[in-house]
Amino acid sequence: MKIHKIVLLLLASLFAFPALAGMSPEIVTLSEEWAKIKYQTPEEQRVAALESLNERAAKLVEAHPQDAAPLIWQAIILSTTAGEKGGLGALSLVKQAKKLLDQAEAMDPNALDGSVYTSLGSLYYQVPGWPIGFGSDKKAQDYLHKALAVNPDGIDPNYFYGDFLLQEKEYSAAIDAFEHALAAPARAERPIADAGRRSEIEAALAKAKAALQ
Repeated sequence: MKIHKIVLLLLASLFAFPALAGMSPEIVTLSEEWAKIKYQTPEEQRVAALESLNERAAKLVEAHPQDAAPLIWQAIILSTTAGEKGGLGALSLVKQAKKLLDQAEAMDPNALDGSVYTSLGSLYYQVPGWPIGFGSDKKAQDYLHKALAVNPDGIDPNYFYGDFLLQEKEYSAAIDAFEHALAAPARAERPIADAGRRSEIEAALAKAKAALQ
């Protein structure tokens, strides 16, 4: 089952690390706390920390009902929690995350450099398909292409597109995407997130290269 791969992000791993220029201090703080939990907190403490962070994100969503950014970040936190928990129980969390992202897409699809597209694309290829979940490789590809159209040189859309291609066994194209992701400029406001993402990219790139040997 592919559910264990979910991180944004975000997603993930999952999930996207949206650019924060012009964002409210609350969103910046939320993103920084997320990165610390994801990359610096002991594994056994992450779920509790993420659940606490989700409560803060929910309050931001409630306080800013016309802003897509809090919706995106709550979705990232829920998806990361799902990745930490794993198993079928995580499906309810990613379904909640998708609902939030659908709302954000309807509100402002280009918010945070198109992170809605990146995050939805990553969910669609990592979540199982029907009848268990809502996963769809076709929708994943469509959303990731949209993400790249908005932010062609971003570290996140290129990483997730590469990861999707790796899953599809399109190794040469995956390598190109990963190398493009690594060429993305460092973000001064996201050192922890960038370092963690680059480690994930390097591991995925090595896997793609090994598959071609």
